[in-house]
Amino acid sequence: MKIKSQRDFWSGLMFVVVGVAFAWGSAVNYSFGSSARPGPAYFPFGLGILLALLGAVVLFKALTIESEGGQPVGAFAWKPLLIVVGSIVLFGFALPRLGMVVTLPLLITCVSLASDEFHWRDALLSSVVLTIGSWGIFVWGLNLVIPVWPTFLGG
Repeated sequence: MKIKSQRDFWSGLMFVVVGVAFAWGSAVNYSFGSSARPGPAYFPFGLGILLALLGAVVLFKALTIESEGGQPVGAFAWKPLLIVVGSIVLFGFALPRLGMVVTLPLLITCVSLASDEFHWRDALLSSVVLTIGSWGIFVWGLNLVIPVWPTFLGG
């Protein structure tokens, strides 16, 4: 069997592996419950199965539909990957100390720097909209205990 699209093949394989791992991990480590009263494994198991099915469809496409030049996998983008992972680690350390109002714009701006199409206006607009939306959903709507203001301001 010939791989007709390398990109689709590897991304489909990754989806299948991650989906099966999540479904298996949730089924083994958590109680499943029933349809009427789902347990903690119910939702991640379903998402894992859906991800694996999506990966299977992408794999099937990679093995059956001819693509121009075989769509080879290009060079690995290390800089954006490191910026995104570093930004998420920074978010984890900063949230308890600086609060949501400072940390979310910091995260969004740092992650935006990973793009080749970075614009300050877009990053600031995204920061404002996502910070207000996150506060509305998580703090106001769901009543989660998330620090909103920096600790030195008494938040």
